[in-house]
Amino acid sequence: MTSIGDVGAVRGAARVSETAGQGADRLRPVRLWLWSVATLVFLMVVVGGATRLTESGLSITEWKVITGILPPLTEAAWLAEFEKYKQIPQYSELFPTMTLGQFQTIFFWEWGHRILGRIIGLAFALPLAVFWIRGMLPSSLKPKLVGLLALGGLQGAVGWWMVKSGLTNRIEVAQERLAIHLLLASITLTFLIWLAVGLKSKAAEAMRAGGRLKATAIGLVVLTLAQIGLGGLVAGLRAGYTYNTWPLMDGHFIPPLENLGRLSPFWANLVDNVTTVQFNHRMTAYALFALAVWHAVDALRNAAGTSAAKRAIVVAGLVACQAVIGIVTLVYVVPLHAALTHQGFAMVVLGMAAVHARRMVEVKA
Repeated sequence: MTSIGDVGAVRGAARVSETAGQGADRLRPVRLWLWSVATLVFLMVVVGGATRLTESGLSITEWKVITGILPPLTEAAWLAEFEKYKQIPQYSELFPTMTLGQFQTIFFWEWGHRILGRIIGLAFALPLAVFWIRGMLPSSLKPKLVGLLALGGLQGAVGWWMVKSGLTNRIEVAQERLAIHLLLASITLTFLIWLAVGLKSKAAEAMRAGGRLKATAIGLVVLTLAQIGLGGLVAGLRAGYTYNTWPLMDGHFIPPLENLGRLSPFWANLVDNVTTVQFNHRMTAYALFALAVWHAVDALRNAAGTSAAKRAIVVAGLVACQAVIGIVTLVYVVPLHAALTHQGFAMVVLGMAAVHARRMVEVKA
């Protein structure tokens, strides 16, 4: 026979469950919004890669926040923009025979990249204001979202800072600024995914070596970000067009020290020496692959059958795929489709690593 106390306990548990469900439903629009913005950032990175690979990044030589929304609408306006481009070193040294039609092609790549940046800003700021006013945001989430908004503004400023570096005395943007620009976009994507995943609670899993698995999952995110930054240096220096063999570089697994350290001061080799930059990108790729495989094996040994182990295997598989794409891109001397796939897939690896690390934070060690 069920007592009155038992009935009350059941009803109380039901109310708690219903309240939790309502809370989850209340945050669902916020989660979908964050995932949508993350998707736009992913697209932004791919378009940015295409802009870089098609030499389009310097086609717009001014930064006009409002009037720059519209492209030239008349032939006279197009000719005026083309004349501005002709004043920078890239035109005279790389493309002195460029036609107006060719200029329009590269212009639209850069214009599309900038327009997408504005769209992302609005897609983040406007819903943020609505959710805030309607009281749909947890208090702990608000400062994080404000920080993301500020990070987006910083990204726009860094983008123009990058473009300015290629308008005088250079034929392309500074590679270190390009790497910073790409890295900021990657960090923004990571935070968006981290927050979105954290808004959907799941039962915490208990496993052996939970602390170590957490640390290595977070380490995978950090190392992936570092590798993306190094990839930005490779792209900026066009280092992918040199040493187009694998696994050796000009017959060496480790190039001679006189090649790796030929610039002075020594630290300049880290950003200005194509040999060192490509070597660092290769070695970090090996380290990332080794860590991903070790983490997956560790998870299988200590958390077999859990979702954590399954995610660890997926991350390792994605890292392996990315390594193959990178090798193909290098060996075939950076064809556009392979290079774009390599950059886009890097964001897939980063996104999955971020999802995995965020869930691992909830693990009971």
